Amino acid sequence: MEEYIKEALAHGYIHLSTSPAASSFFFVAKKDGDLQPFIDYVALNRITVKFRYPLSLVPAALEHLRGATIFCKLDLRSAYNLIRIREGDEWKTTFITPTGHYEYLVMPYRLANALSVFQDFMHEVLQRFLHRVVLVYIDDILIYSQNLAEHRQHVVKVLERLRKFQLFLKAEKCSFHQPSVQFLGYKINSSGIQMDKGKITAIRNWPAPTTVKELQRFLGFTNFYRRFIQNYSSIANPLTSLLWNKPKSLAWSPAMEEAFNILKKAFTTAPLLIHPDPKNPSS
Repeated sequence: MEEYIKEALAHGYIHLSTSPAASSFFFVAKKDGDLQPFIDYVALNRITVKFRYPLSLVPAALEHLRGATIFCKLDLRSAYNLIRIREGDEWKTTFITPTGHYEYLVMPYRLANALSVFQDFMHEVLQRFLHRVVLVYIDDILIYSQNLAEHRQHVVKVLERLRKFQLFLKAEKCSFHQPSVQFLGYKINSSGIQMDKGKITAIRNWPAPTTVKELQRFLGFTNFYRRFIQNYSSIANPLTSLLWNKPKSLAWSPAMEEAFNILKKAFTTAPLLIHPDPKNPSS
């Protein structure tokens, strides 16, 4: 924590605060094992006027990839910290630590509008390339091209735009000039789109839910990939219908067990989805 505070102060991301606000500050583990700061802005977010800029719908965005044979995946580093908090509102972001109160001068990750604001910003940065050679989802960027010569030009132009706005990359998480990439939970190549193998393993090993929250988590996962499963709604109905009345406890039934197992099997044998051809509605 001391290291994070020291670095954030040095970069001008935060400063000491005398604000009456005070949100909890701690660290949580990321999937790669690194720690990431977490500030509990639940109370602040509850009273925040929401900015409704739409996030990109991943399935719809991926439909633009037809004809692409080569890909580049970029991951931005500390990108949120480039967006300035509106002057006069800094005090609302105050968080408490053993060494004192601090408030952000730049946008922290956990604010209610952070995702929408940053998506809006990235669309402004890469507007001329969107859905032509680039897909953007928050801080994940996919550059796609039909051949290597074009791809090199596309990558250079995108990198120039990122540099102009002082957006920097996590080099270790970027992939350049690849025939296949993992992007937003999908494996993408010239033939089409598949589920990420790691996601398939996760669902294969998923235990039967024992609580309502566990069932909601499972259905949230499967709903994200539902386009891979024919008749998903019908198969999942015994599970989804249980949640309609917002139950407090989970009454697991044979029908639910059957639906759960059918879904797991269907996802572990999910097909490759070919890129749609707008000239052929049946594709």
